[in-house]
Amino acid sequence: MKRALALLIAAAACAAGPVAAQDGDLTVVPPVPADYRAKTTAWGEPDFRGGWPIDHLNGRTPLQRDPAQGNRAFLTDEEFAERDEAVRALAKRYENEDSEGKMGIGHWAEVANANRRTSWIISPANGRLPEFTAEGKRLSGEMRSSWRRGQPFDWVTDFDTWDRCITRGLPASMFPFMYNNGMRIFQSPGLVALQMEMVHETRLIPTDGRPGIPVQIHNWLGESRGHWENGNTLVVETANLRPGPSATNIGTTGSPPENDTPVSERAKLTERFTMTGPDSMVYEFTWEDPVVFAQLWTARLDWVRDDDFGIYEYACHEGNVQIRNFITASRAERAGAGSPGGGSR
Repeated sequence: MKRALALLIAAAACAAGPVAAQDGDLTVVPPVPADYRAKTTAWGEPDFRGGWPIDHLNGRTPLQRDPAQGNRAFLTDEEFAERDEAVRALAKRYENEDSEGKMGIGHWAEVANANRRTSWIISPANGRLPEFTAEGKRLSGEMRSSWRRGQPFDWVTDFDTWDRCITRGLPASMFPFMYNNGMRIFQSPGLVALQMEMVHETRLIPTDGRPGIPVQIHNWLGESRGHWENGNTLVVETANLRPGPSATNIGTTGSPPENDTPVSERAKLTERFTMTGPDSMVYEFTWEDPVVFAQLWTARLDWVRDDDFGIYEYACHEGNVQIRNFITASRAERAGAGSPGGGSR
C-alpha cells in the first residue's frame, strides 16, 4: 500500500508542474523550490538518508527531445495523451505474456506512469545533446560495445564497461533504466554515500572539505567532493573520471543507440540534490567535457523517497558466458562468410 501511494504521489508531482505550465509557456521549466528546510542529522547536516529509487521516472520520457517539439519542455495535452496510451500498452505486456503462456520482456521490464516532460535534458534549450567536437567524433568512432552495429568481436576490449559488468559510468548511471532503478543515500559525519542498484556501485562523496586527489589518478566514477548549501541542497563536483564508459546509455529512452558517447579525462560533473519536501527532491546536473562536447549540457529529474523499495543482488554475468559467446559466434560468422551457407555480419 505504501509503495502504491508513493507512486501515486510521484505521478502527481511529475504532472503538477507541467499541468500548471499548460496555462503559460511550455518552454519554461519552473525554478527549483528553495523554501523547504530538511531535518538535520545528529551531527547537524541536512538529512537525505533513505531510499530514493527512480523507477517512477521510467515512463518513456526521453533523454533527448524530439526535434519537432522545438524548445518546449512540456508536452501538450494531445502529446501527453499519446504517451500515456503508449505507456499503458507497455504496462500490459506482463499480463499479455501470461495469458499466452510466454515469458519475455514484459516479465522484467518495469514501466511507470507517463509524465509531461519532453526530455530530461533542459539545456541546451532544444533539449538535445550538444554536437561533438572533432575530437569527440574521433573518440566516439574508436569506442567498442556489443551495441555497435556491424562490429566484430575478438577480445574483451571489443566490449564496453557495461557489457563487462564493470560500471555504467557517469552521468549515465543517474538516469532511469527499464529495471534496477534503486538508489539509496547513507550519511555519516563528513561523508555521503550513494548506492546504485545497477552494477552494484556506491559513490562516496566527502563533505568535510578535504582536498581532491591528484589529477593523474582516474576512477570509473571519478572522485567526488560535496558541500551543503542553504540547508536543503547537496552540491557535488566530480572529476578524475576514467575514460571508457559511455556518458549515455542505450537503456535510457532517447539516448544514442550505440553506447558511443565518449568521456575524456577533462570531463566534470556538477550535481545539485535539493530537498523540496519531506519525501521529494530535485536532482539536477551539468556535464562539462570540452574535449567531447561543443558546450555544456544539463539534465533535471524529480526524485521521490521510498524506503520500501528493495535492492537485490545485481548478478550481472549470469554464468560469465556472454562475452565468450559473442566472441565465438562472431569468429564463426566471419569464418563462414563466403562459404556455402556461410553468413556475414
